[in-house]
Amino acid sequence: MGRWVGPGSREASTAPLLEVDGLTVRLRVEGAQRAVLRDVSLAVRPGEALGLVGESGSGKSMTARAIDRLLPRGAEVSGQIRFDGADVMTLAGAGLRGYRNGVAMIFQDPRAHVNPVRRIGDFMTEALRTNLDVPAGEAYRRAADMLGQVGIDDGERRLRQYPHELSGGMLQRVMIAAALLTEPKLLLADEPTTALDVTTQAEVMAILDDLRREFGLAMLFITHDLELAAAICDRTAVMYAGQIVEVRESALLHDDPLHPYTAALAAARPDIAQTAHRLAAIPGRPLSAFEAPEDECAFAPRCPHARDICREATPELIGLDGGLSRCARAADLRGRLRPELAEGGQSDD
Repeated sequence: MGRWVGPGSREASTAPLLEVDGLTVRLRVEGAQRAVLRDVSLAVRPGEALGLVGESGSGKSMTARAIDRLLPRGAEVSGQIRFDGADVMTLAGAGLRGYRNGVAMIFQDPRAHVNPVRRIGDFMTEALRTNLDVPAGEAYRRAADMLGQVGIDDGERRLRQYPHELSGGMLQRVMIAAALLTEPKLLLADEPTTALDVTTQAEVMAILDDLRREFGLAMLFITHDLELAAAICDRTAVMYAGQIVEVRESALLHDDPLHPYTAALAAARPDIAQTAHRLAAIPGRPLSAFEAPEDECAFAPRCPHARDICREATPELIGLDGGLSRCARAADLRGRLRPELAEGGQSDD
């Protein structure tokens, strides 16, 4: 991971805004403390959009919640999280509240994260009034203006409405507006369009991407969709069984993957430009982090390229061609993964 350099340094413009190094989280599962994240390391630079993709249960949302210090009671956390030079793990009280003003989170189901008996205006202005001491009148004015920026007309009337009076797409726009009101440096967007129809998804994503660029925000964007990540993110990190298995420039991830799991995900996705009688499927089922063995590659049981070396130890995340790969055979398989798996997932024997 990159070394933090203070704002006065010549390197500051390229230093990471967010650094996660060796993050491991254990929660109580089936009566015992079990790992749900293992050795997660990633970095997001100022103004950069980093995608985080993987199957359900891979640890994407848990990573975002760990970064925002929203883990349940009893969680055991090790590793480091640094934001803008500060050690996030040691923050408390006013320091933690200030951190959450700078790191705003947009959840995938807006109705689950607003109080149904409070007005939209109360929800949107709460952080401004309580954490930043903005007078109520000014807070409501800012909220109405921000609603206009996310495409909601007549903001003053909308602030007087309740959540049930808004559609899902409109309520998600409210969530985006509320996140931007505290002028954060980083957005954590946890599948913000999952509960929306396809047309509304496109509208919301366009608004989110445009506003991120306009305000110069960094973003960690969580999604199942490799194509969507490639469209809006500078780089993409791929998760499997609670670990980062690949980090790559988004433009290269689909056609030139560095890890067999990434190649398998890309091959399993339909392509409207090609005719296929049957999509390639990844054999077996995805593992949660607490199910995965700790002394071998978690993807080995499903990987057509697995060999004895893959079962001898957990692979390290190593640098390769400007990206990172957690594969013991990454150098051997370089340049061959996408074509082979696209033709049916055959091994290289």
